Amino acid sequence: MTIKLGIIMDPIESIKTYKDSSFAMLLAAQKKGWDIVYMQQPDLFLSNGKVHATTRALRVEDSSNDWFELADEETLALSTLDVILMRKDPPFDMEYIYTTYLLEQVEAEGTLVVNRPSSLRDANEKLFATHFPQCCTETLVSRNPVQLRKFIGAQKDVILKPLDGMGGESIFRVTPGDANLSVIIETITCHGKKTVMAQNFIPEISQGDKRILMINGEAVPYSLARIPAQGETRGNLAAGGQGIGMELTEREHWICRQLGPTLKDMGLIFVGIDVIGDYLTEINVTSPTCIRELDKTFNLDIGMQLMDCIEQLLA
Repeated sequence: MTIKLGIIMDPIESIKTYKDSSFAMLLAAQKKGWDIVYMQQPDLFLSNGKVHATTRALRVEDSSNDWFELADEETLALSTLDVILMRKDPPFDMEYIYTTYLLEQVEAEGTLVVNRPSSLRDANEKLFATHFPQCCTETLVSRNPVQLRKFIGAQKDVILKPLDGMGGESIFRVTPGDANLSVIIETITCHGKKTVMAQNFIPEISQGDKRILMINGEAVPYSLARIPAQGETRGNLAAGGQGIGMELTEREHWICRQLGPTLKDMGLIFVGIDVIGDYLTEINVTSPTCIRELDKTFNLDIGMQLMDCIEQLLA
């Protein structure tokens, strides 16, 4: 029987196919002969106790022009789908949380949701890393300016970042003598109203902020090291970083083994972890990227690996 897959994502007409991981997943699902339906977050609704969506059947082509074809709209009960990929990019706001509530109802009716809706809510991409302190550098999570100043004074060189950011947004590198330290703390914490993360600066960022992809608790054995642009401390590709493929080190394999069982238990089937030097810095669960870059560099098909995993889980 043909598997029916639904995907919730941002507008498909706006993606960059050469680097879009959701697109890689769609190509793999189509290659398997699965039926694919496309929807966006506002298309979901609940009526008479069942979650539905306005969907459109989707065909894709690996091209930079005319890469998708959508059929006419059709309203479906989402429980009629075998699997749903939740690939909506942040912001992780209340609308995102409401969507996870709806998807949780669909999951209860037997549809596999990747990743598990409750775990999308629970696993904040910054804070979740602190569940594995043996893998992390010195870290403080606080909105108290006195505590933040004390931490910066002790560590000397610190990265400050919001808990809800992505793509390197609003990340500051600070030192105790920074003339702008007070205003940076005021700005990033919204005058003590917003909790932030402070981490000891890891000099190995110059060798790359490494993205490692994990499928059902197992690591893809290569990373994409995102090297910061000159004058930058952020390796994010969105901040101008350059991606270079590398084999995983023994330390990185060890970190993945530390995380793997927990990710699997939580239904976090497709995850991207970030490692700088010897340290885990983030665990990305909402819409991890870098499939296409790793596929191209190492002649992989990570999207197909994920679809094979989903097929086994459905079986």
